[in-house]
Amino acid sequence: MSAQKEFDGIETILKESLEDRHYEEICRILYGRAYPELELSQEAISCAANGKFELKAYSVSAQPEQLRAPRKVRVAAIQNSIVLATTAPVREQRRALHEKIAAMIEAAALAGANILCLLHFALENVCHGQNSRKWSNMARLRNFLSQLAAKYSIVIINPILEREEEKDDLIWNTAVVISHTGKVIGKSRKNHIPRVGDFNESTYYMESTLGHPVFETAFGKIGINICYGRHHPQNWMMYALNGAEIIFNPSATVGGLSEPLWGIEARNAAIANHCFTVAINRVGTEYFPNEFTSGDGRPAHHDFGHFYGSSYIAAPDGSRTPGLSRTKDGVLIAEIDLNLCRQTKDTWGFRLTQRLDLYARSLEKAARPDYHPDIRREK
Repeated sequence: MSAQKEFDGIETILKESLEDRHYEEICRILYGRAYPELELSQEAISCAANGKFELKAYSVSAQPEQLRAPRKVRVAAIQNSIVLATTAPVREQRRALHEKIAAMIEAAALAGANILCLLHFALENVCHGQNSRKWSNMARLRNFLSQLAAKYSIVIINPILEREEEKDDLIWNTAVVISHTGKVIGKSRKNHIPRVGDFNESTYYMESTLGHPVFETAFGKIGINICYGRHHPQNWMMYALNGAEIIFNPSATVGGLSEPLWGIEARNAAIANHCFTVAINRVGTEYFPNEFTSGDGRPAHHDFGHFYGSSYIAAPDGSRTPGLSRTKDGVLIAEIDLNLCRQTKDTWGFRLTQRLDLYARSLEKAARPDYHPDIRREK
């Protein structure tokens, strides 16, 4: 299905179809409190216009406090499509993607972003895993983004295909965290490898052995829940328990598979874990010359389906930004106040009442091979 046949986004349809007052009420119910738009510099706006991508920015406030100053941080989510055909030489595809992403990072920096996350394999086509020999070059990607991080004094999260040469060439689905100084703080790996859809990741990726690392940056503590990991509530929970104030979810997922879930999962995680979440998705349809199947009964096809974008940022109080387009490249900025994490925690007390001890005992039993579900029946 081509991107031209796809509609732009839910907000666009609602705005075109409803009176303003009805649109505002629908958005209040669907998205929570309305966020005011941030005023951006003309340089940032021009950069986005020249690059032909969306640039949206919102302010997410917290209540003023007497004893704590606001902890305002600007986070950025970048969603992009590929540039060249998937049949183009990998070196040319990568060069074109570097140019596109560099312009989008510049726009985010001009908009004042402090922490920026790219989408799932922003600098590769989606079929990189099956072609790992062509795509895996961690050092080159790191150098490219480290220079930009230092230039703009911005933290950059970059999801990559990592080949661990000293460990028998194991391939990992990894996100590298680059400090605002340009130095690598560390990396996180994908904990849950999907066995659904066309991606067939379990044939080339291994599950992470790194756990749920949280990275303390100059602007706040962050975790990275990679792609499919968003379907597992425990995954979000562990990043939050380790202190994450913002959890990023760089993804690459298609409409026929997950779109009804998309607006729910990261937002629910923000609510349940008293933190901010940033859901970032790929956009566009990527065509491959050789047909493929996945043993699911579907006829052979040339693409994975439409990557529907719709990136958004959710707050711990349950509110969220409007999404980026379903069909276009875009940069989403939110100026968030991290004080909202504790304020929401004090209001709802989900962490206070979560009963980790209860679930730890139950999960320890459930993990045993001799576990029997506790089901009570009438006698």
